[in-house]
Amino acid sequence: MKIRVSKVKEDKGELRGLLLSFLLLLAAVAAFGTGSLGFLNRTGERSQETLRKAIARGCVQCYAIEGRYPPSVEYLEENYGVQIDHDKYNVFYDGFASNIMPEITVILAEQEDAVK
Repeated sequence: MKIRVSKVKEDKGELRGLLLSFLLLLAAVAAFGTGSLGFLNRTGERSQETLRKAIARGCVQCYAIEGRYPPSVEYLEENYGVQIDHDKYNVFYDGFASNIMPEITVILAEQEDAVK
């Protein structure tokens, strides 16, 4: 009988160890996932700002060369090498006069879909 009692205690200790290991693994996976999502979010915001700055630089370059700001973003893409991933970003370009810097807004396409 003593053998069985000690074996039952060993089984319970082994079960506790396995459960603790599983919970620690689950916590580590959750922490990694949370960190990864935060990193991706910051990277997306940076790329959005980088695109906005690239469009603004193209506008200034156009103004310096031609003496006027570009009439549209398409004009920048065709003549000044600005590349926009239209599947990923929506660009709003509001230029009402050729001698005033246009207002440039870049929004992730998924964000705009969520707002609608």
